[in-house]
Amino acid sequence: MSIQTIMIIAFTAATVLAAWKLYAFLPNKPLPDDDSNEASKEELTTLMLDVIEKEHRHEAPLSEQELFEYIVRHEAFDKEHYWRFNQNKLNQLLRRYYLHYPHTGTIPAIYDHLRDAKTDDTEKEA
Repeated sequence: MSIQTIMIIAFTAATVLAAWKLYAFLPNKPLPDDDSNEASKEELTTLMLDVIEKEHRHEAPLSEQELFEYIVRHEAFDKEHYWRFNQNKLNQLLRRYYLHYPHTGTIPAIYDHLRDAKTDDTEKEA
């Protein structure tokens, strides 16, 4: 056997071993505290909207920092499941909501949208 053949076999073996190690250490199933899936995002968005609806006042609008603090203190917020929740995650949720509802670009606009939607629902029921 020539040195070239030995080098090709060694290279192939090393590549297979490296690929197997990468595969073995990558997560193959969702983690129990994964808060990046769609269900978790929807749950956090619902919680965010609930807090905005209850805590926002036109004379003293909520800032993003105040909204974050109210969400973390909310009784429905699961600190074990959302232990990675921070100001950046809240900003991502807000931007996601702004993209879904382009006419809402601020927290007061979200509050107005929620109030208008609630008014429309009560008018439809009557």
